[in-house]
Amino acid sequence: MPTLSASVTRAIKTVLFDLDGTLADTAPDLAYALNAVLTEQGRPSLSLDTIRPAASHGGMALVRCGFGERHPEEEALRLRLLDIYQANIARETRLFPGMTEVLAGIEAGGLKWGVVTNKPAWLSEPLLEALGLSQRAACIVSGDTCEQSKPHPQPILHACRQIGAEARECLYVGDAERDIEAGRRAGTHTLAALFGYIGESDRPQDWGADALIAHPGEILAWLEPR
Repeated sequence: MPTLSASVTRAIKTVLFDLDGTLADTAPDLAYALNAVLTEQGRPSLSLDTIRPAASHGGMALVRCGFGERHPEEEALRLRLLDIYQANIARETRLFPGMTEVLAGIEAGGLKWGVVTNKPAWLSEPLLEALGLSQRAACIVSGDTCEQSKPHPQPILHACRQIGAEARECLYVGDAERDIEAGRRAGTHTLAALFGYIGESDRPQDWGADALIAHPGEILAWLEPR
């Protein structure tokens, strides 16, 4: 397992992760919830591949994926979807392959890691608890922790303060443009996770990240001194 050298430890003190589509593959459980709502409404289910690109963008994006734009009952559908999702929050969700080793490598290098997500705390905290990560994370900043959410830099800056690190000493990893924008505005280093929920219209090469990574293991490789 790769670990981090002492010189890297001095440069980067904390690695912060987006949750959905970066740290954990939550799409199967979000798809389960959306398809349950579609079934209740007499509509056909959608494939995971169809739903997956919307999985990083919240309940309304999922509803619009299933029901189209401007459905007159979209808010009620969103609330129903979230109720079903909450009851099945760790049904199939797992860390992305290789992420377990990444977290262990970060910890072995003496660094801290945390989560900064737009997912509300009533969903993010039970999920991280179910995954056995709550006690290991140095911070959990959810979508309703601060007044602003990503792409505003406030949540990332809040995480830095909680951990006691300067933004320039942090690395933020995310799979959406708002993640990279938030990290850049906060002053952190940024990595765009191509293994996450990237849509066909997304252009991560234009987001301004320090690097694009195709596999979680590249996080540790990127941190190695050059």
